[in-house]
Order: sequence, then structure tokens, then C-alpha cells
Amino acid sequence: MRVVVTGSAGRVGRAIVACLVREHEVIGIDRLSSPTAVQHVGDVGDRALLAAAFAGAHAVVHVAALHAPHVGVVPDAEIERVNVEGTRAVISAARAAGIRTIVFTSTTALYGKAAHASGRATWIDEDVAPQPVTIYHRTKLAAEKLLRGAADDSLQVRILRMSRCFPEPADVMGVYRIHRGIDARDVATAHAAALEYRGDPHHTWVVSGHSPFDVSDLQALAEDAPAVLRVRAPELVAAYQARGWVLPAAIDRVYVSARAIRELAWRPRHGFEAVLAMLDHGSAEVLAPSRARR
Repeated sequence: MRVVVTGSAGRVGRAIVACLVREHEVIGIDRLSSPTAVQHVGDVGDRALLAAAFAGAHAVVHVAALHAPHVGVVPDAEIERVNVEGTRAVISAARAAGIRTIVFTSTTALYGKAAHASGRATWIDEDVAPQPVTIYHRTKLAAEKLLRGAADDSLQVRILRMSRCFPEPADVMGVYRIHRGIDARDVATAHAAALEYRGDPHHTWVVSGHSPFDVSDLQALAEDAPAVLRVRAPELVAAYQARGWVLPAAIDRVYVSARAIRELAWRPRHGFEAVLAMLDHGSAEVLAPSRARR
């Protein structure tokens, strides 16, 4: 299958390209050049560029976007243009090229206020209604709406709401992997699985790292997370103790990938152990633990 990946030079885009090229012909689009991940350099709103890149393609993985770090730095109108109007351009170009599938890289950040409950952790899955706060949240949700509206028997839309996935202090990142974070490699394999999924015209999945928690833990996670971790994640607790790291006093949310695991036959494989391994090997994907947390 010939697959076009927008935003192919970014961290997540590169991971998706590296995963897909094992089985597919991949064409990358990005504002930045890359000898291995980008064949078309330009803006995702450039309709002529999209037409050239989409010619002969079977599917699009739409990763390109402006993100949370751009809020307050880039004008809101530019975030709207890239995230919403860029998605509109991708849909139009995909239809013109006869493309059958769009896989969209969305974010759990769009749950916004819904991720914060009073006195207990929040269980976040696809049934929770987003409550966006920032322009980033609103534009990603608007892009999802455009895509769902475009889905029909001739254009399948698959939306992946991925959880937190960027370099952070290892002690923070390790715990996040079991309740609100994911490895870029697991994001990539989820996209590969979504490309192959057949079913209704549109589907949405939350994709996050493997969580050992249960809904019965939500009150205790907010009140005494270390006690829950000692029961649910003893290996993580032992690893943190060996390194002199402090466990979080509270955990405020759990992103749940049960539907993606069930429907996509996908499973996240890079948990907190992967974070520790990357730290020990000096990977730039993980930052040194904060001294304040040791």
C-alpha cells in the first residue's frame, strides 16, 4: 500500500514512517526536509503539494499539526489555519485522489477539563466528552469533527487520540507510562493497525501506555497513589526505590486503551522499563530525573 504521512519529520511522524516502511511504500510531507522521512517539503495547506504527494496513494496518515508548546507563541489564527484548515485541505485532496483511508493523529489533551475530577482520579476513555480549554484542544477537536463529517463508504476515517509523548524527566515519564503517557513506537504501531482496520466509516480510539489500574482504584489514586502503586505496579515501585526516586503522592487521571487493544489487536509494549532503559543508554528521548524528585 502507498501511504502518505503528513508531518513526517516530527518525532511522532518519524516513528510512524519507520514503522510503516516495513510493509508499505511511504511518502512523507513536512515543512522541514529529512533525507529519510520527507519526499515533499512544504505546508500541509498547500493544495498543489498535496495533490502531487497524494497521486496514486491508497491512504493518508495525517500527523502534521501545531501543538501545545505553540500556544501563546504562535498566533491562534495560525494554529487554526494549520490544524483545522490544513485538515480540510487534506480531506479535499484525499477525495480528489481517490484515497480510501485517513488515519488522524489526535490527542488526549482535548479532554481538557474532563480530565480533572474533584477528589478522585478520572477514568478517560472514548465515551468521555471532551471539554477543550486551549486553542490547541479546540482545533484538534474541530479537525476530528471535519474528518467524521467526511467519512462515508468511500472514505474511511480512523482517529487515534494519543496520550503524552515527548521527552520528560525519567521519574515523571516512567509513572506517566502507566496512566497518561505512551512511547512513540507504540503510537506508530497503533497507526499501522488503524490503517488495516475495516468497519464503520469512522472510528475513534484512545491510545496510551499499558495501565495496571482499575476503576475501583480511582479514589485511592487521588488520596494515596504510592499505596495503589505498591499493589498494582510493584516492579515500578521497586525500580524507583532502587534509584532513590520519589513516587507521586497522587495520580489524577488514567487514559484507557481497552477499546484500541480489543478492536485493533494492538498492544503498547514500551512501558516504564523502556523509559529506564533509554535513560541508562543516554537516549535524548528521556531527560535526567529532577533533583527535587530524588
